[in-house]
Amino acid sequence: MTLESIERDARGVPDKPEITVLLIEDDEVTAEMYQQQLEHDGYRVIVAHDGVAGLATAQRDAPDLIYLDLRLPGLDGFEVLERLRANPLTMPTPVVILTNYSEPELRARGLHLGTLEFLVKAHVTPGQLSQSTGRWTVARADLTTLS
Repeated sequence: MTLESIERDARGVPDKPEITVLLIEDDEVTAEMYQQQLEHDGYRVIVAHDGVAGLATAQRDAPDLIYLDLRLPGLDGFEVLERLRANPLTMPTPVVILTNYSEPELRARGLHLGTLEFLVKAHVTPGQLSQSTGRWTVARADLTTLS
C-alpha cells in the first residue's frame, strides 16, 4: 500500500488509475483553486500559465484531459486548441474550454474545433469541475478500449 493510496482512503476517494489533468490558466489564483480541488479528488494536475507552455506540456506529458482558458498570453486558447488538433499526438486528447467569456460565437467556435464542453467559470464550481473530470475521462477510457 502506498502513501498516496492511504491518503486517498482517508479522504474517501476511491483508488483509481491516476488521471492527469492539464490546466492551462494564466490567472494564478484561479488555477490554484481548481488545482487544489482536483488534487483533493485524486487527480494529478499540471498547470501551465500561458498558451506556449500549455501546448508544450500537452505534447510532452500526454494528459488525459485538458482544461483550456481562452485569454492567455503567448498563444490564445483557440490557437492552442487548433495546434492541439493539428498534431497527431495531441489530437485525441479531450479538451474542455474553461473561460470567463460566454458569447455564443465563442462557444460555437470552441465546439466546432472539437472541445467536449465550453464552461463559463462563473457558472461552474471547482467541485462541479472535478465531478465532470471523472465523467469525461471515463468516457474517453471507454472509447479507447473500443478502438
